[in-house]
Amino acid sequence: MKTSSIGTRLTLWYTGLLAATLLVLGVSAYILLNYSLRREVDAALNSVASAMVERAREGSEVSGIEQLFRQYFGFAPPDPYFEMLDPEGRRRTQAERNRRLLLTQQALDNASRGIATYETIELSGRYPIRILTKPVILENRVVNLVQAGMSLERTHRTGKRFLFILTGLLPLGLTLAGGGGWLLARRSLRPVYLMTQAAQRISAFHLSERLEESGTGDELDQLAKTLNESLERLDQSFIQMRQFSADASHELQTPLTVLKGEIEVALKSPRSGEEYRNTLRSALEEIDRLARLVEGLLFLARADSGVLKIDRQLVNLPELISIVRSELANISIERGVEVECASDQPVYVFGDPILLRQMVQNLVLNALKYTPESGRVTVSARQDVRWAILEVSDTGEGILEKDQEKIFQRFYRSTGARSERGGGAGLGLSIVQSIVVAHGGEVAVVSQLGQGSTFTVRLPLGETRRNS
Repeated sequence: MKTSSIGTRLTLWYTGLLAATLLVLGVSAYILLNYSLRREVDAALNSVASAMVERAREGSEVSGIEQLFRQYFGFAPPDPYFEMLDPEGRRRTQAERNRRLLLTQQALDNASRGIATYETIELSGRYPIRILTKPVILENRVVNLVQAGMSLERTHRTGKRFLFILTGLLPLGLTLAGGGGWLLARRSLRPVYLMTQAAQRISAFHLSERLEESGTGDELDQLAKTLNESLERLDQSFIQMRQFSADASHELQTPLTVLKGEIEVALKSPRSGEEYRNTLRSALEEIDRLARLVEGLLFLARADSGVLKIDRQLVNLPELISIVRSELANISIERGVEVECASDQPVYVFGDPILLRQMVQNLVLNALKYTPESGRVTVSARQDVRWAILEVSDTGEGILEKDQEKIFQRFYRSTGARSERGGGAGLGLSIVQSIVVAHGGEVAVVSQLGQGSTFTVRLPLGETRRNS
C-alpha cells in the first residue's frame, strides 16, 4: 500500500491517536497509583501512631512496632520508625530498633496548634521516608509528640514495576492495534478500490456501465448510488448531444441540398428571367431557413453556456401581446386562424423586451402552425401574488400524452397529429424554455387530443408593480 493512500493515512492517524491516548492514560494511571499508595501509607501511619498514643496514655510499654506495622500495613517494612517526643520536640522514650527522625520546624509549629503533619524526607538511605508527626492532646494541651515513619521502598518499587509493565505493553498494544487498524482500513476501503476500477473502465463509449451497489445503505453504498445517478445523467447528456448533432446535421443538410439542387437545375440549361427569379426566390427562402436555424442554435448555445445577455426592464405583457399579434396578422389571415387577446389589466414583468417578444412570438407561431383553419388562438396575461402568468391556448388537434414531456427538447417533433403540419426545425419551444428559465420562470403545457393545447408561462412579477 502506498504511503499516500487513504488506508495508510488512516492507520497512521489511528495508531498515533491511540498512542497519545494510551500515553495519557498511562501517565494518569501512574499518578493515581502513586497517590493511592501514598494515601494508604498515610492512613496506616496514622493508625500506628494512634495505637502507640493509646498505649502511652494507658501507661503500657511502647513496644511491638513491627507487629503494629504488620497489622495496619499487611507487612513489616524493613525499617519501621517510631519516636515519642515532648512538646518541644525533645526525645522522651525510644521503641525497639528506633531511629532518630528529623523534626522540621513546620511539623513542630503545626503540632503546637494540634495539627498532624505528613512529610517525605530524604535521609542517608536509598529511598525517602514518609513521616507522620502527630500531637498528643490531653485537657486541651499538647503533652507529647508522636513520630511514626517508614521507608517508601515498597511504594517506589511498585511504581517502577507498573512503569515497566506499561512500557512493555504499550509497544505491543500499538503494534497489534496498528495491524488491526490497517486490516480494518483495507477491508473498509476495498469497495472504494473496486469502484475506482469500475470507474476507470467507464468512458464516453461505455457510459452504460454502472458501479456495483452493496445494498447495505451505508456511506459507500450511498456514494455508489450517487455516482450511478451522475453516470445516468451523463449518459443521457451524451445521448442527447449525439442526437442533437445528428438532428442539427440533418436540419442543416436539408436546405443546403434543396439549395444546391435548385441552383444546379437552373445552371444546366438557359432559363428565362422569370425562371431565374423563381430559383433565386426559392434559394432565398432556403437561406432564410438556414439563417433561422443557425440563429436558433447560437441562441441555445449562449443560453446553455450562461452568457445570454438580458437587458432587464419593466415590460407590460398585454402590450407585448398586442405587438406580436400585429406582427403575425398576415400569417394568421393566411392560415385562417383568429388570434384573440384576452388581457384587460396591465401585467408587468422585469425582463428583456426583445427576448420576451421572441418567447410570445414562438408560442403563438407554434399555436398557429398546429391549429386548423377556422380555429382560434387565445393569448392572455394575468397575475397572482407572485407570478405574471401568460397563457397561449389553441383549438388545434392537441398533443399526444407521450409527447408532452418531450416537446421542449431540441429538434423534437411529435409523431402524432401535431407532426402532420411540421415544417419547422423543432427549436421554437426549446428557445421558449431557455428564455423563461433565464428570466427565473417556468413553462408547462396541458393538452388533450381533439381539444387543443394550452401553454402556460409563469414569470416573476416586476418589483415596482408588486409593491404598488
